[in-house]
Amino acid sequence: MDKRFQIHRLENGIRIIHRQVKSTKLAHCGVVLNVGSRDETLEQQGIAHFWEHMAFKGTNKRKAYHILNSIDAVGGELNAYTSKEKINFYASTLVEHFEKSVDILSDLTFNSSFPVKEIDKERSVILEEMSLYRDDPTDAIGDEFDEMIFPNHPLGRNILGTIDSVNSFQQQDFFDFINQNVDTHEVVFASVSNLDFEKVVALGEKYFSHIPERRVERSRIPFTGYTPIHVERKKPITQCHVMMGSDAYELHHQKRMSFFLLTNLLGGPAMNSRLNLGIREKYGYVYDITAGSSAFLDSGQFSIYFATEEKSLNKCIKLVDRELAKLRDKKLGVQQLRAAKQQIMGQIAMSGESNLSIMLGMGKALLDKEKFETLEEVFQQIRDITSEDLLEVANEMFAKDRLSTLIYRPEHKL
Repeated sequence: MDKRFQIHRLENGIRIIHRQVKSTKLAHCGVVLNVGSRDETLEQQGIAHFWEHMAFKGTNKRKAYHILNSIDAVGGELNAYTSKEKINFYASTLVEHFEKSVDILSDLTFNSSFPVKEIDKERSVILEEMSLYRDDPTDAIGDEFDEMIFPNHPLGRNILGTIDSVNSFQQQDFFDFINQNVDTHEVVFASVSNLDFEKVVALGEKYFSHIPERRVERSRIPFTGYTPIHVERKKPITQCHVMMGSDAYELHHQKRMSFFLLTNLLGGPAMNSRLNLGIREKYGYVYDITAGSSAFLDSGQFSIYFATEEKSLNKCIKLVDRELAKLRDKKLGVQQLRAAKQQIMGQIAMSGESNLSIMLGMGKALLDKEKFETLEEVFQQIRDITSEDLLEVANEMFAKDRLSTLIYRPEHKL
C-alpha cells in the first residue's frame, strides 16, 4: 500500500481514504458505494442510475436548488456516475470549501427524500437520455453487445433500464433498493487535497459517523456459459458499425494485466496500435478503430469497435482477423515487448497526473482490492509480463471460434 494513502474506518464501517497533495489548491472528494446496475432485479432495471439522478433532487433538509447551488456557487463541480458495480457521488472545489463538499455528499448519499414530483420530472429526463443513446449507433451497439455477451444476466442489462421499468418506479422503490443493497462496510469516502489526514478524518467523523451501521445479505450472480453469437441488424444509418469480442478475465485473474497490455497493443488509444496502423493508416477504411476490455469482480468483456462504409465491411473484418491471428501465432520480439510496456506505463502515468482521476480510483480500488496499488507496483506487474504470457493469452482470448460479432448495416430503402 502506498504510504501516501491513509485509511481510517468509522465505527459504522464506512472507510475514509485520503491522499495529501501539498501543491494543490483544489479538493476532490467522493462517496463510492459498492452498488451498481448488476445488483438490480429484472423489475428494478435502471433504478441504480435513476437513484444517481434523484440524489440531487432533494434530501430531508435540502431542496434540489440548494444542493446544486451550494457547490456551483463557489465555482466547484458536483457530479455522479453509475456503472455495473459502483455508484459514485463526488465534488471538486477550492480547498477552503472542502467541508461544504463533505456535508453535501453525506446528505445526498444517505438522506435523499426522493420527492414524488421530482421523480416524475426526472423520469422524463432519463427517457430522453435513453432516446439519445438509442439514436447514436456507437452507443446503441455497445449496449446490445453487452446483452449478447452476457445474455439473461444483470451484467448484460442496460444501465439506463427499459422504458417500462423507468416508467414504473415510485418513491418506495428507491428506498427498497437502497435498503436491499447499501452496506456501510461497502462504502468509501475518498479524498485528495492539501489537507492533512487528521483534518479529513475529523470532517469524516462529523458528517458520516451519525449514519447507522447497516449490513446486508447480498450475493451477486456470477456469469457462466458464454457462447459465441453472430448478429446482423438493419438500421437507418449511413455506415456499418461493428463490434467483435467475447467474455474475458475477471478483475483478480492472474492474466488480467497481460490481457490489458495485449488489448492496448492491439487497439489502445495510441495512433500506433496494430488495428489503427493495419486498417486506418494502411487502407483508410475507418476513421477510428479501438479495442478494449472491462473487468468485473467475477467476469469481464473484450471488444473491438469500428465503423466503415458497407463496401469495405468484409475487408475490415478480414484485416481484424489477420491482426488477431498475428498475435496468436507470433511471439513478440524483445524490442516489441519493451516498446509495448513503455507505452502502457506512460499512458498509466499520464492518467495518474489527474488528482480527480486518482480520487475516483481510490475508493473503487479499496472496495475491489482492499488496497490502492502504487504506480511502481503496477509498473512491476507490467515489467514481469513475458512474450510467452502474451502469446498464451492471445490464444485463449483471440481464438476465432470464441469471438461474437454484432453488425449494424444501413437500410436500403426502395
